[in-house]
Amino acid sequence: MEADPLGIVAGVLTTIAFVPQVLRILRTRSAHDVSWLLFGILSLASALWLWYGVRLNSLPLMATNVVTLVLQLWIFALKWRYGRVHCDPPRRRRERSHAAAQPLHATRTEER
Repeated sequence: MEADPLGIVAGVLTTIAFVPQVLRILRTRSAHDVSWLLFGILSLASALWLWYGVRLNSLPLMATNVVTLVLQLWIFALKWRYGRVHCDPPRRRRERSHAAAQPLHATRTEER
């Protein structure tokens, strides 16, 4: 098994490219803008690169693609958790519709 410095640098950069997406989803608790198709294709590609690395006995390919695949699967899990449409509870929906139904001057006089 030979560790190629160029392969290690390329693999590390590719791998850390997914970290900002994970952090953003965790911070905003939203994954609506994450594409299932994009991460599906990327995950498949990472799995194939991992398999290729195993066949070549290439440490940079195996190590970086294991970490990349874990990050991509984590994004899938976060997309599943935070990417679905959430409905407001009925109480909030009524409050909003009630507030929207009131004339603007009625709410301004109540604030004074």
